[in-house]
Amino acid sequence: MPRAERESQMLRVAEEVFAERGYLAASMDEIAERVGVSKPMLYEYFGSKEGLLIGCINRARTELRTATELAIQGAVDPEDLLRRGLVAFFLFISEHRRSWALLRQEAAVTVPSAVEEIEAIRRQQTDLIGAVMAAYLPEPSPPAVEAASEIIVGACERLALWCERRGDITPEQATDHVMTIVWSGLGSQLTAVHGDRV
Repeated sequence: MPRAERESQMLRVAEEVFAERGYLAASMDEIAERVGVSKPMLYEYFGSKEGLLIGCINRARTELRTATELAIQGAVDPEDLLRRGLVAFFLFISEHRRSWALLRQEAAVTVPSAVEEIEAIRRQQTDLIGAVMAAYLPEPSPPAVEAASEIIVGACERLALWCERRGDITPEQATDHVMTIVWSGLGSQLTAVHGDRV
């Protein structure tokens, strides 16, 4: 099996085991057994259990970025673009619920290096939102764009927690809640590329 494919398989299985057992209780032996490789091979690829966890976080970050970028392609205006991006985020969280909970809660508490990696996911999303917003503003103000991006990411993260507790909120419904609050402020500022007010 090619190295990249084997690495992806290891990360997928590790994410499952971490989600099932929790990071502290998960063992490299079990992960190796489920993957069908030796424990030394896991260490060869990731160095440690912590390195494997960081690999899982990086994988999630890449997948979230890809899902968001694909979702916003073809948006017809700023409102559609924001809505598509939000649905992609909440759908990603819904499809990775157990793993997301692990990465967000236990990993951030028990693995200090994971805190930076989880924050990198937030920065990735704020940077993406900021870049997209700036493209629709005639004279973008960096502090205003940054603040709006932070507000959106913070609101989405908190709402994802609420959705998890509720268990009955769809990604589309979560998006509607965010749009109701956020778009009323953004819609008055953002303009379409051709200059028409939205």
